Amino acid sequence: MTMSSPGKKLYTVLIVPLIIFLVLPIFAGSYLLHIMIFIFFYAYLSQCWNILSGYTGQFSLGHAAFLGVGAYTSSFLFSQYSLTPWVGMFIGALVSLCVGLFIGHICFRFGLKGAFFALATMAFAEILRILFLNLPSMGGAQGLLLPLRGNAPLLYQFEGKAPFYYIALIMMLVSVAVAYAIERSKTGFYFKAIHQNEESAEALGVDTKKYKVIAVGLSAAMTAFGGTFFAQYFMYIQPDNTYSTFVSFDIMLRSIIGGMGTVAGPVIGSFILTPLAEITRSFLGGKSGAHLMIYGLILMAVCIFLPQGVYPGIKKWLTRFQSE
Repeated sequence: MTMSSPGKKLYTVLIVPLIIFLVLPIFAGSYLLHIMIFIFFYAYLSQCWNILSGYTGQFSLGHAAFLGVGAYTSSFLFSQYSLTPWVGMFIGALVSLCVGLFIGHICFRFGLKGAFFALATMAFAEILRILFLNLPSMGGAQGLLLPLRGNAPLLYQFEGKAPFYYIALIMMLVSVAVAYAIERSKTGFYFKAIHQNEESAEALGVDTKKYKVIAVGLSAAMTAFGGTFFAQYFMYIQPDNTYSTFVSFDIMLRSIIGGMGTVAGPVIGSFILTPLAEITRSFLGGKSGAHLMIYGLILMAVCIFLPQGVYPGIKKWLTRFQSE
């Protein structure tokens, strides 16, 4: 059985970049690897956000809460009990899952949706930020400095950036695979139905509250793995760099600009915004908030010219070009 022409094209489009990504650390310097790590990392986090907000339409402004829970859980267990973060990250994901289910149940139990749900998630992340700022056992405002063990792969610590590069790449690919599977599953169809018209979905027998809570829980648990990666990469965390609202904005903007509710959107958005953020910080590092101003200009341009995001806009243009 031979592969169809569109199938061959899709296979080529996917396999060529993957081969490049796999061999890149052999030739790339430390700074380029750092940028690529953050491209993959934010693509992963944005895909986690996309599972909730892109597919079900439940707009979250507080995903930093789940990132912080994952980071602090694994870091606390490692620094206090010497538990390897490879195990701690699953405990962090479980804790974050419980937090996500709690938030989802409370919000949807009282019918919060749209702007009210977004504000509730942002408020919860801010509550956690203030709480952890005042928890001495979690380092308070000074944060947690993780114990250094040198080159210790079993403790999620490595010499050089290449191992983190491959971990971040795997995380991104796993998140893409999960989103792809969801998009083609019955659960994914329910998510999309809720996004399109929640009342109509309920009328057709979809348990909308159940599937919205599932989306929050899955998104929260996946985001927590990113928190552990963040902690191990920098070996230091504190409330302002994990629970901050700006972290939540960084996560969601990739998906919005790339294309919400699509598998490729968060990845494309991260490849656009992450290098741009690094360039902006390099040239305008002394001007606080300059990169956020650039983000705002890009977001305005996308909303005006590509209201559904870059990926749907390109896909629509290519379809029109092929039909002519």
